[in-house]
Amino acid sequence: MNGSSGFRCVARAAGGTVSAAVLSVTAGPALAQVPPSLNQVLDAATAWLVGLLASLATLFLTVGGIRYMAGATDPGEVEKAKTALKAAAIGYALAALAPLAVKILKQIVGV
Repeated sequence: MNGSSGFRCVARAAGGTVSAAVLSVTAGPALAQVPPSLNQVLDAATAWLVGLLASLATLFLTVGGIRYMAGATDPGEVEKAKTALKAAAIGYALAALAPLAVKILKQIVGV
């Protein structure tokens, strides 16, 4: 092994050719990682929540707009489009209020 840590494997393929795969494992010092604080976890959760809500609201806005344009002659389709547009507005409002909700949660928890 010439003083290096590693694993060598030689396999013979069906065609008679030889292929070699080398897996080198470096043994370094194990560094202990500091777990994230509750504040960091809540900030990351806020970012994910806002992104998810804004993405879903944009999807509903797009679907509602397409339905509104495509269903101009069908009153039932126009109502479905209006419902999708209302859902998009609610989604954007929740996305805007999510950081406020997390801030209130942080104050309750004491972070």
